[in-house]
Amino acid sequence: MAAAGAASAELVIGWCIFGLLLLAILAFCWIYVRKYQSQRESEVVSTITAIFSLAIALITSALLPVDIFLVSYMKNQNGTFKDWANANVSRQIEDTVLYGYYTLYSVILFCVFFWIPFVYFYYEEKDDDDTSKCTQIKTALKYTLGFALICALLLLVGSLVCKPELSRAGIGKLFLKHRYAFVPLNVPNNKNSTEWEKVKFLFEELGSSHGLAALSFSISSLTLIGMLAAITYTAYGMSALPLNLIKGTRSAAYERLENTEDIEEVEQHIQTIKSKSKDGRPLPARDKRALKQFEERLRTLKKRERHLEFIENSWWTKFCGALRPLKIIWGIFFILVALLFVISLFLSNLDKALHSAGIDSGFIIFGANLSNPLNMLLPLLQTVFPLDYILITIIIMYFIFTSMAGIRNIGIWFFWIRLYKIRRGRTRPQALLFLCMILLLIVLHTSYMIYSLAPQYVMYGSQNYLIETNVTSDNHKGNSTLFVPKRCDADAPEDQCTVTRTYLFLHKFWFFSAAYYFGNWAFLGVFLIGLIVSCCKGKKSVIEGVDEDSDISDDEPSVYSV
Repeated sequence: MAAAGAASAELVIGWCIFGLLLLAILAFCWIYVRKYQSQRESEVVSTITAIFSLAIALITSALLPVDIFLVSYMKNQNGTFKDWANANVSRQIEDTVLYGYYTLYSVILFCVFFWIPFVYFYYEEKDDDDTSKCTQIKTALKYTLGFALICALLLLVGSLVCKPELSRAGIGKLFLKHRYAFVPLNVPNNKNSTEWEKVKFLFEELGSSHGLAALSFSISSLTLIGMLAAITYTAYGMSALPLNLIKGTRSAAYERLENTEDIEEVEQHIQTIKSKSKDGRPLPARDKRALKQFEERLRTLKKRERHLEFIENSWWTKFCGALRPLKIIWGIFFILVALLFVISLFLSNLDKALHSAGIDSGFIIFGANLSNPLNMLLPLLQTVFPLDYILITIIIMYFIFTSMAGIRNIGIWFFWIRLYKIRRGRTRPQALLFLCMILLLIVLHTSYMIYSLAPQYVMYGSQNYLIETNVTSDNHKGNSTLFVPKRCDADAPEDQCTVTRTYLFLHKFWFFSAAYYFGNWAFLGVFLIGLIVSCCKGKKSVIEGVDEDSDISDDEPSVYSV
């Protein structure tokens, strides 16, 4: 009883730390969204939507180390289950985490397919001054209905999974239990059954094990989109962020000197063109077009002059100059962390390429044949709670900051059309929603990225199980049998190792796992390309983007970062 009480107390402590992390996540999301939203176009609904959607994604990722901690805590290091960890208790703990994932993933689906699209299209219609609120709501609901149909289609397709596909000998029992292929539901063949009975049967199927498959398929589809976003933004940001910190920005004084020279040159061109009409003769059409272009260019240069003058004389510029050595140190630290991730990801993918069960198994591997730094570090930290929690939080935050750096450098594009630019204090409500949607999808993909970096840790944590070993004794004739602990892997007996609920959600469909595998190679390729591009690019302007931002008034110089 005392042992059970102590175990319960430690589990409560684990959940309390998770609760404190929730408060930290909400505070971080509020500060982050407020930092980037436009000071002139801020909207309460869009702000709340952005904060909530980003927070729910981070909370889902925060559940990962709790899931791993709970399955690991049920076993001793010698491979035996703890006294209190009977079948009912283990099942109850697994169900608690599973219901948590059910709730959080359902909220994510609601945000992605209902809430965010509705708010986005509502504010798109609000840009038209002649549109009434009733019309805005109707138009937003019309477009949101399309997203709702996509969500329903994903849930329906996911529910068409009902039995395991045993197509390969040698695949572990555990994997076979949770690996599914597309097969139709067993709809009753009774000719007398009505359409309503068939629909009722479908909902009953969704409420059983098919509900888990449907939700898993929908979330995996979003994770696949998040993988594409991570390849585009995170991979580039992992190289752009540290190198920008190391290189810094151009000197405001030097830029102001160059800008003054450009102003003088443009004014000379304008004076030359105007001198042609001193005698009253009209200017040719060609000169009129050139004069208009030079005058627009002059207005832009004078605006730059005002902002450069403000930044040059700002106390914030002097403060950032004093922090320049610290930025260089942070840049070196971030590039080392990026190289650690890249090396770990490369070794993990190489291990799958050499030792996995093949593409039709989702490149599952049995054990770690090629160890990587993170796969060795995380299980060690997991034994001392909450060190692994801290490291995973750092990894997720690192992906958030590098993704944000990639989005700021690249912008939000639709094929070759740039939709929005992300700027501190100047991001429109629609762009803010786009930004949080992209970050939400990237954070969803982070769970699989952590699995790619440390597969055994995500599957089993620090669990061990007992295996029989025959030992020959000199004192006794014959062989004796000993039970020695071994680290749990995909080939372990099902009743000896408990799989995390995270793994079951992420790897229920082999074709998604195969797509993630090839996506990791693409991620590595984009990182190398981004590293070369970032090295070749020069220093950024201290007011980068002022030329393109026509919506900035002259009385807002303070929003520029240095």
